[in-house]
Amino acid sequence: MDRFTALRAFVRIVERRSFTRASDDLGIPRATLTDAIKALEQRLGVRLLHRTTRLVVPTLEGEAFYGRCLRLIADMDDAEAAFRDVPPRGPLRVEVHGTLGRHLLFPHLPEFLQRYPDIELEISEGDRYVDVLREGVDAALRVGTLEDSDLASRRLTLLREVSVASPGYLRTHGVPDSIESLQHGHLMVGYRSSASGQLIPLEFQAGAQVRYVPLPARVRVSGADAFLGAALAGLGIIQAPRYRMDPYIARGQLVELLAETPPTPSPLSLVYPRNRTPSPRLRVFIDWVASVFDPAR
Repeated sequence: MDRFTALRAFVRIVERRSFTRASDDLGIPRATLTDAIKALEQRLGVRLLHRTTRLVVPTLEGEAFYGRCLRLIADMDDAEAAFRDVPPRGPLRVEVHGTLGRHLLFPHLPEFLQRYPDIELEISEGDRYVDVLREGVDAALRVGTLEDSDLASRRLTLLREVSVASPGYLRTHGVPDSIESLQHGHLMVGYRSSASGQLIPLEFQAGAQVRYVPLPARVRVSGADAFLGAALAGLGIIQAPRYRMDPYIARGQLVELLAETPPTPSPLSLVYPRNRTPSPRLRVFIDWVASVFDPAR
């Protein structure tokens, strides 16, 4: 079995969690697959798969290699498609930080899938920043100022943010009427940055000046849902994107604070590997996402 066929076989085994099912899918004898994976592991010097009597699962190294294999196979398919002049097709892995996916991306996805019916999207949503290069992700939606890295980026928009607290919190601690008044008995819900591990202070834009206000935090979280839940429970002040807070403000569950000195807006960008030529399906995805956030849309 040649190397490229072995990579395809490895991918199918991981996806099917079974040598037998992968053998049936590929029409290759199970013994041939077993020998191919053993040779692959020996060549790489690592174990790629955990094998039990009931299930086959990738090791940590296998997971990383699986992502690389997906890219290699996709790149080969793209190279062939370029000469056949066919529409973009194949898998596209996109990572979306926090709650951006369900609020800003998913409502528009039917349009994308209708326009490109041969593209298969795999979207992960979480509160940690994945390593795009190492984990085989094609692109990621990121909020905040981007650090210099091996990633290319496309700025999509600025997300307006808002300071809020629950009515119960305000009955206990009072309604702040200035940034200075926050220092008198107020609390924030501490949000721990996944990048630095530190709590993020409150931030206010007063004219051309940005002021950072760290407040005591009796509750500290590292996830967007927990952050919101803590605010609704009256555990402190939070700052979050307005698109997510507006429904709670409209229902009276949260109250906007210090509207004249709001937090600075947060950049929203799409990032992708800088040192790779974007595949046809990634190129059309980049252009489509940019159109979703186009003010003229």
